[in-house]
Amino acid sequence: MQITDKLTAPMPKARGANRIAAPLAVVAVSDFLIFGQAPGLNLFLFAILVTAAILLSAKRRARPLTTALLFGLSVLAAAPLVETPSPMGIAVSIGAIMCVALASARLVPQRLSRLPPVLFRFILVVPLRLLQDCQKHLASRAERSSFAAVWRNLGIWMVPLILASVFLLLFAIANPLIEDALRRIDLAFLLQFMDLWRIGFWLAMAAFVWAMLRPRLKRRIVRRGAGDTAADPTEIPFLTHASLLRSLLLFNALFAMETLLDLVYLWGGVALPDGMTHAEYAHRGAYPLIATALLAAAFVLIAMRRGGPGDKSPLIRGLVHVWIGQNVLLCLSSILRLDLYVEVYSLTELRVAAGIWMGLVAVGLVLILLRIALRQSNQWLIATNIAVLTGVLYLSAFIDFPAFIARFNVTHSLELSHEGVPLDIDYLSSLGPSAIPALDLYLSALPGEAIDKKHRALSVRQSLVHDFALRPGDWRSWSFRAERIEAYLRLPAGIAR
Repeated sequence: MQITDKLTAPMPKARGANRIAAPLAVVAVSDFLIFGQAPGLNLFLFAILVTAAILLSAKRRARPLTTALLFGLSVLAAAPLVETPSPMGIAVSIGAIMCVALASARLVPQRLSRLPPVLFRFILVVPLRLLQDCQKHLASRAERSSFAAVWRNLGIWMVPLILASVFLLLFAIANPLIEDALRRIDLAFLLQFMDLWRIGFWLAMAAFVWAMLRPRLKRRIVRRGAGDTAADPTEIPFLTHASLLRSLLLFNALFAMETLLDLVYLWGGVALPDGMTHAEYAHRGAYPLIATALLAAAFVLIAMRRGGPGDKSPLIRGLVHVWIGQNVLLCLSSILRLDLYVEVYSLTELRVAAGIWMGLVAVGLVLILLRIALRQSNQWLIATNIAVLTGVLYLSAFIDFPAFIARFNVTHSLELSHEGVPLDIDYLSSLGPSAIPALDLYLSALPGEAIDKKHRALSVRQSLVHDFALRPGDWRSWSFRAERIEAYLRLPAGIAR
């Protein structure tokens, strides 16, 4: 009863005003920074603004050192947005803002392995938090207010507003400066704020900012019986000691066959059967092998749970070690398959992402092996994998992948290396302005008789330069990557190439 009274008790006016003023101020600044502007430096500034608002409006202020660390975490996470506003950088920055919001409300779990479920529950609340709070506030006001009270509140403001309007009119008659100022009020300026897209932007920003400044987790429904105790890793049906032993023997045999074939045809370079090329062999196996490794990792985690039959048997532990080693070899084979395929069919953004993903899977398998060897918990495994994944995503947000892909395809094209396939100019044009330096390298290396190829490459370069020149020049859309490209284009043609 006491808790209910506290929740429904009237909020102090000053505190209530502060609760509303901070989100409104952030939404207003976000309108100035983001709405109608191309993504750039404005996203970095917005991330810093939201973080500062979270830390300043927290109900319980953290220690100065903790506040500085949280603010530094947000700045570090938002740093890729200064390089370029990529989706990966935006995701990392939003994730850091959510972590700061949870930390400011003392909702961050002590163990890092429990952070993903907490973040997921927080994300579920974010879209509807503002609506729910408004509904609760209106409901509580309706319970405490009557029609007479509402009319009395309106009457309190009616007289001052009417008299202020009369006084302003009199001042305008008496003072030409005030009259001139009133005449210069541009109502059309106010009409621009009635744009439906702008109102939608305000609502989206308000929902996000309110949830960050007033974080709350979605409640978990936990059903516990009277005799419930801590989870005990008992036997899972069909995963007894005998079934695990037979499974691992069979799996190791199958994986050994696949590993042997890869050693012969991929690593050894033995000729394949008629009608099949190394590129086809590589392409068909790259992605299924990664799926196989992921499935194997899931099986190992279940089989080697603490207290289970696999954890107690030295023979099963040895077979698991061998099997994980074979899975790591399969991941390396997948990377080699992808490399062979890229040599024949050039590099794309999807293939770069696939290579990074394969490397992450291989690291994850090694961590599983370490977890078993060091007898660590699954929570340790989850925490280390989260740390590796976060580090890779963060570093990837700084890399100009389009420029790297364009230069790789140019240097490995048939025109420059006299091997592989001709350069795909159309795909190079889809990479955007970052491909301009690679195009210059391509143009400088083409022989004089390749008139058609030079004409096509020049046309694509001019189109990319033209599109880059049309980008918004506002400071809010600035990015370090765009600044580098602009500096490159200002160089003399000979130096640039």
